[in-house]
Amino acid sequence: MKKSFHIGFSAMVLGLFLTSCNNDDNYNTVESVDRIKIDSVKIINDTMDVFTVQSIKTYSAYPSHCEGFYGYDYIHSDNLTRNVTAYKYITDGPCTQSTYTAANQINFSPQQKGTYTFKFWNGNNSWITKTIVVE
Repeated sequence: MKKSFHIGFSAMVLGLFLTSCNNDDNYNTVESVDRIKIDSVKIINDTMDVFTVQSIKTYSAYPSHCEGFYGYDYIHSDNLTRNVTAYKYITDGPCTQSTYTAANQINFSPQQKGTYTFKFWNGNNSWITKTIVVE
């Protein structure tokens, strides 16, 4: 019994060592994160109930396949106003320089009634403004 445990344990350690030394993984290092303008916004319902959830989709164009969606900066300016800025990551990998558009989403779940104003950063000092009435 002890001998089979030692052989099994040794095989497992050897397997982990060989796996960790494998350099065939195609991972690229994120070099930086930067804002990316939101080109368009799709809101399915401009009226919704309080405590429900709605997905708000944003679309951005990325200039190469070394870039992709990183996250949102979602700031509550006041109780009913939200400023949304999208961020992209930039990797150090080999890139194809073809522009592609990607969709991402925010799940909005209001906790109070009112008319919510969303401002999505569209580059420079430009914003796309959308409203959602919460009843």
